[in-house]
Amino acid sequence: MGGPTLACASLDSADALIASRCRPPNNPHSDRPIAMNHFRHFRAQILERLSHIDALQDSAFERVVVELPRDAKHGDLACNAAMVLAKAAGLKPRDLAETIKTHIATIPGIAAVEIAGPGFLNLRLGSDFWLSQIQRILEQGTDFGSSDLAGGEKLNVEYVSANPTGPLHLAHARGAVIGDVMARLSEKVGYDVTREYYINDAGGQVDILARSAYLRYREAFGETITIPEGLYPGDYLVAVGQGLKQRDGDKWLTADEADWLPAVRDYALARMLELIKADLKVMGIEQHFTSEAALVAANKVGQAIDALSALGLMYRGVLEPPKGQKPEDWEPREQLLFRSSDFGDDVDRPIQKSDGSWTYFANDIAYHYDKYQRGFAKMINVFGVDHAGYIKRLRASVKAMTEGTGDLTVLTCNLVKLYRDGELVKMSKRSGNFITLGDVLEEIGSNVLRFVILTRRSDMPLDIDYARVLEASKDNPVWAINYAYARINSVFRKAEEMFPGQDLGAAGLMNTAIERLTSEEELAVMNLLSQWPQTLETAAFNAEPHRVAFYLQELASAFNALWSAGHGDVTLRFLQDSDLELSVARLALLRATSNIILSGFDVMGVVPQEVM
Repeated sequence: MGGPTLACASLDSADALIASRCRPPNNPHSDRPIAMNHFRHFRAQILERLSHIDALQDSAFERVVVELPRDAKHGDLACNAAMVLAKAAGLKPRDLAETIKTHIATIPGIAAVEIAGPGFLNLRLGSDFWLSQIQRILEQGTDFGSSDLAGGEKLNVEYVSANPTGPLHLAHARGAVIGDVMARLSEKVGYDVTREYYINDAGGQVDILARSAYLRYREAFGETITIPEGLYPGDYLVAVGQGLKQRDGDKWLTADEADWLPAVRDYALARMLELIKADLKVMGIEQHFTSEAALVAANKVGQAIDALSALGLMYRGVLEPPKGQKPEDWEPREQLLFRSSDFGDDVDRPIQKSDGSWTYFANDIAYHYDKYQRGFAKMINVFGVDHAGYIKRLRASVKAMTEGTGDLTVLTCNLVKLYRDGELVKMSKRSGNFITLGDVLEEIGSNVLRFVILTRRSDMPLDIDYARVLEASKDNPVWAINYAYARINSVFRKAEEMFPGQDLGAAGLMNTAIERLTSEEELAVMNLLSQWPQTLETAAFNAEPHRVAFYLQELASAFNALWSAGHGDVTLRFLQDSDLELSVARLALLRATSNIILSGFDVMGVVPQEVM
């Protein structure tokens, strides 16, 4: 049996990740199923059989891999055991493969073992295994693939965290989707996830916001204003000025800036956060909001720096100027420095400015120290690509302040460009100088935007063409996957008419004659369905959310090939009015496919269309 090859990490790397970053999958306090990752299942069975071969008693089995064969025609699984163990056993790989073959051929679920080339083992799985997989999917529904591998460990996923000085733009949308899907994936594999938005409300940008909003406040009283360079010109602040007028009347018109600035700043910040939260809500995203200003006011920065000082990681010193970038007015100055180079950073980093105030980095240290104190030893941050140079120092600070127990993963999101009729879209009336998330959501909706973002790795540039992402075409993955789901629904509606009184729910499809599904297209779909648990694990533990979209595209392609096969050969059509047994077996396969598509959509935050 064979099927399409899904590009994913081999099992040994997934196992290593799970072993090093997760608790073992036996949490006694969880009633969640342990996913049937058949790669890991058969690897464990094979290793157990290898332990009984005398020639391999002293062998280390870590290098043994069970994975998809390079060519699907060679079988369902491939194992390299003979190739990696032969030398230590003093045998030729093919001779050892013959011995291994006799030991593993009786493993339940394996129908045949074939030796290829110098000693690779190709495994073909039997109908009893495929039936068990279909039954699991029918029984567990969209929970198939979910597990407790992470053992309930607390995980903080921080994403978006845009400066609260205006509406979210298209680049923020990418970070929002990547972060939200990472949170959903992490929950699927057993993490206790907190979604977080860090409000950068302690810097000079919020004073710029206040001054910009104040001009709109004066405008609301009929004054003609000019927005000077350096302030925010967007029309979104018009409503802020009008709202401030309605709330406070003319009390700030003649007031000194020192008096009106705090009040206007607080009001404008609150209104900006309302805009941000409204756009995120349309995308189905809700987060815990943490204020930088509140952390500073609570002396969290001083506490974090004191903690690093107690570990001997702070000192006063003079940094060298940046290589090849020494400014003419540069002078060596003694500063308070963090020993970040001891933890993988390029240089030690300044913590305090010349006026005694904390650097931006010091505030970030405090924020991550606060996360750690809240119980998050494991953290994921989603940054724009323009912050990529900041990653080393931040990871160094987490490693230092947690004395090596903390784990920070940072995903970067590259640039996004939007096209209409082949022309680059650059401006927005609402913002004045960028495309807002609200603009995009109005035109293409959250479903399409989420899916398109996940069709590329987050660190790769992304071009979005309005026309292409909305077209009803098999070349548009957003449409093609939902169309496969809608087609399955249409088959079940027809089946209810053809077989009245037949139970076509999960229970009625459970004990089906799966051995009658023998076409290449049917076997390809079954093979892909069984890969879903590993896809979830690989995407979650490698922090690669795009793998879900890639998998769904491949599954939809395999299903559509199966659908098309029935046009050329009537015996391959899903419903055979003279053969209820075969029809029910095919309906079981379709229901399982539907469940996996729904599960994938749920991870992606996409709401499916039942009919298209």
